[in-house]
Amino acid sequence: MKLNERSLAFYATCDSPADNAGFLYKRGERHTAYHRRWFVLKGNMLFYFEERDSREPVGVIVLEGCNVELCDSAENFTFAIRFGGSKSRTYVLAAESQAAMESWVKSLSRASFDYMRLVVRELEKQLQEMSGGLAGGCGGSQDAPGPWKPKPSVLEQSRDRLPALPAILPKENGCAVWNNVLGTDRPPGTSGCGGHDEEGTPRPPPLPPRRRVSNGEAASAGAAAAESPSTFCRLHEQYSREVARLRQDWQQKRRGPPQP
Repeated sequence: MKLNERSLAFYATCDSPADNAGFLYKRGERHTAYHRRWFVLKGNMLFYFEERDSREPVGVIVLEGCNVELCDSAENFTFAIRFGGSKSRTYVLAAESQAAMESWVKSLSRASFDYMRLVVRELEKQLQEMSGGLAGGCGGSQDAPGPWKPKPSVLEQSRDRLPALPAILPKENGCAVWNNVLGTDRPPGTSGCGGHDEEGTPRPPPLPPRRRVSNGEAASAGAAAAESPSTFCRLHEQYSREVARLRQDWQQKRRGPPQP
């Protein structure tokens, strides 16, 4: 992977969440004096700035192939980042408190991809052991667990037990008969009422026949429909006057009593 200063500066100052951030004292490479720097840990990269509001980092430490350990120094709460190799540089840092030092040591020790790889392997091992234990507890089957399938609900189970209805229901005297099933005949002497078939399955009752409307009822219904608009108009006018009267009383109360 190729990195340049612009991409590193953008990654260091972007809005992505940081794993850790805070002030640390960094010892110089040539001079042993400590300088206070603002450190930001993102992934396996440790950026450090001159100030907290700086736009570009002063440097970056790639935390791969290194060890984070405590070290003896005149300064308190010091720790070091040591890389393998004789010519590799060792970064000595100092925190402002014991809690800050422990937090930084823990974060830096877990930042490398090697550590993440070990964690993933350990989790995979634990998952395999748990899967084997569950398989043994369910009958000792050593087969690989298949895809999970949801159990059918009570509605689906009852739907499977119901008899299939025909696409076109037979009719008797103009009414549909529900207890007729395609391919089966009703025993003689039975009507379309509800009951049980030969298998004991309850049958739904038949649909009631259509009610025929007489001429007198049709005329009364037409008269009521003709009178309904006039009745609605009278009610509308009555409630409109009532609303207008209430609104006038409310406006008078709001303005208050007339002044002499």
